[in-house]
Amino acid sequence: MLRSGYSNDAVLRELTTRKFADTLDSTSEKQLVQVGANQSLISALRSGAYQLSPVEAAQFKQKIAAQPNKVTEPSVDPVAVARKENSSEISAPNSSANWMFDHLKDDLVYWRGGSLVPFDNEELARKKLYLLFFSGIWSRDGRQFTTRLVDYYNRVAAEHPEFEVIFFSLDRSLFAMENYVSQTNMPWPAVAYDKRGGKSVVIGQTLARPIARLVLADGAGKILSDSGETRADFDKVLATLDQILAPNK
Repeated sequence: MLRSGYSNDAVLRELTTRKFADTLDSTSEKQLVQVGANQSLISALRSGAYQLSPVEAAQFKQKIAAQPNKVTEPSVDPVAVARKENSSEISAPNSSANWMFDHLKDDLVYWRGGSLVPFDNEELARKKLYLLFFSGIWSRDGRQFTTRLVDYYNRVAAEHPEFEVIFFSLDRSLFAMENYVSQTNMPWPAVAYDKRGGKSVVIGQTLARPIARLVLADGAGKILSDSGETRADFDKVLATLDQILAPNK
């Protein structure tokens, strides 16, 4: 929930109705801190007040074990997918050329006239290449790169309307997202703050990390270049896009 932008207070409110099933070891605590957990939330989880009792935990495990096995569509491990570069797919194998459009349509907004307004689906349908930009106003690296990306976009997009930047906000509130978009004059669309749990969540869950990240993908969800999880190499991604666009110049 913290990774999706919920506040610490919102997480605590959720825990009052849906208790924490896992134990809070040092590894789990470190991961929570990395995604924005404050000391009050950590202390609350340490207290055990929001944790399932041994009886409840046993009942939960029995319930899971008693569920019949279901035949499901082959799924993609998001961690494994995110760590592969240049040959990975965001979506399941054999996805259609319109996969990205199908998962972004009706969910995009852009900054116009001092507010975020819906982005045109017909305009989105013409796109074949997508620069997926994951960042938040709190990310220094993300803010610094945003200025460069705006310059790149304004220079290249008019000549190559087949590509689009899509912003995935990692901000912790709509207000923060709007400030980020407006202050940096982002000319591209973004996933609406209240739609981040919608169809586009498949993309965000696969790739989003608590750092700025840039991913180039085609319409079928195939990853063509990735700035990486630990050290953001934005130039590599832009160079790959330049190479793809070069024959069309």
